[in-house]
Amino acid sequence: MSQTTAAPRSPSTPRGTNPVTLYAFGALGGILFGYDLGVIAGILVVVSKAWQLSGPDKGVLTASLSVGAMVGAGLAARLTGRVGRRRTIMAAGGVVILGTVACALAPGFGALVAFRTVLGLGIGLSSATVPTYLAELAPARTRGAMGSLNQIFIVSGILIAFLVGYWLQPAHQWRWMFAGALVPAVVLVVGLSFLPETPRWLVDRGREDEARAVLAATRPAGEVEAELASIREVIRRDAAQPGHRVRDLWAPRVRPMLLVALLLAVGQQFSGVNAINAYFPTMLVSLGLTANTALLSAIVLGVTKLAFTAWVVFVVDRWGRKPLLLIGNAVMVATLALTGWVVTHVHDKGSLGLLTVVLLVLYLAGYELGWGAVVWVMTAEVFPLRARGAGTGVAAVVLWAATGVITAVYPILSDHHHLGIGGAMYLFAAVNAALFLLTGRLVPETKGRSLEQIELDLRR
Repeated sequence: MSQTTAAPRSPSTPRGTNPVTLYAFGALGGILFGYDLGVIAGILVVVSKAWQLSGPDKGVLTASLSVGAMVGAGLAARLTGRVGRRRTIMAAGGVVILGTVACALAPGFGALVAFRTVLGLGIGLSSATVPTYLAELAPARTRGAMGSLNQIFIVSGILIAFLVGYWLQPAHQWRWMFAGALVPAVVLVVGLSFLPETPRWLVDRGREDEARAVLAATRPAGEVEAELASIREVIRRDAAQPGHRVRDLWAPRVRPMLLVALLLAVGQQFSGVNAINAYFPTMLVSLGLTANTALLSAIVLGVTKLAFTAWVVFVVDRWGRKPLLLIGNAVMVATLALTGWVVTHVHDKGSLGLLTVVLLVLYLAGYELGWGAVVWVMTAEVFPLRARGAGTGVAAVVLWAATGVITAVYPILSDHHHLGIGGAMYLFAAVNAALFLLTGRLVPETKGRSLEQIELDLRR
């Protein structure tokens, strides 16, 4: 059994806990992630004109969230092991509440960048912890679908942000756009205060009765003791190994899965998705569309993302993780290359705007089918129990670093007189082609196997 110091006990696990309630509140952190990623698209349309922001200014403001999120994800690696997954997500919600209020009241550009960095701290804590919380609550046969709930909530948050931006942009109410994040943050903190910790963390702390109650709420009665025994076996094998430390991820038995998780984290962002999410309206405005039309097109984008993410819930545990990643890459390569061609060769503004919207909607359909939901599912699946908090935290740090690079650099690339929007699309298409080859060679399949089976197989 683990030799770590026992954490303070939480209230007893609620009797008759509804699994749907567990997963829904666990995934609600994704709303915060998605809303704060997506809301900057509408805010930039307003603030860029009001404050006369340059391309680098836009990049700094957008990427500031990622800088804070890197710090938050790094803290999550320690917090999830020490205080538990549930309390870490609740802390994330509290930081988001403070950061949101500060952003909404920011007096100028510098203050807004600083406060958005604080907001990112909470988003990073949440993004690194929610996938682990969901993976450890879900049965093996539905873990992919339940883990995909996180991505459904992320894209729901993005869609809500696009709707709020479309509604408030004519009145230039960018401060109220920020304030919208308060609703999911408060619901998350209040809701999780009534929910249990994950069974794997509880067993690791010697609290088997609580773990058994959580498993009984989310598993058929005949599976509870077998899963408890499986968790005990993994913890017994890990007892001689130090845990919850980042440096332990480089141990020979963990290193291959760390490399896979980092490939998934970097690939998800270098695919170009958050360049599209954050700059889609400003991109369309630069191509000749009105601000109102651009924000309305962003809503179409958000609806598409939500529809395809919802579909993944039904197929991820049947088709498998790896096929979805490869299909998504193929779609993204084709649509990005076509977008680059359209932007550089079509000169009629009406046709250019329509074709760009259609192709980027198809691009995001491919992204959500593969790299959107599957990356978060697999990142929480591949690490051993004792390394899961540190592993998902490190993967989230790298993911947010990649997000910061893309969101900071894209405005410079798109404004460059030689490259421009078309050249940036060609560049993202090439990256996705490389990801297709790397995924086919390096990424394993994890569907239908318990977290303990994956760990034991990887050791062998």
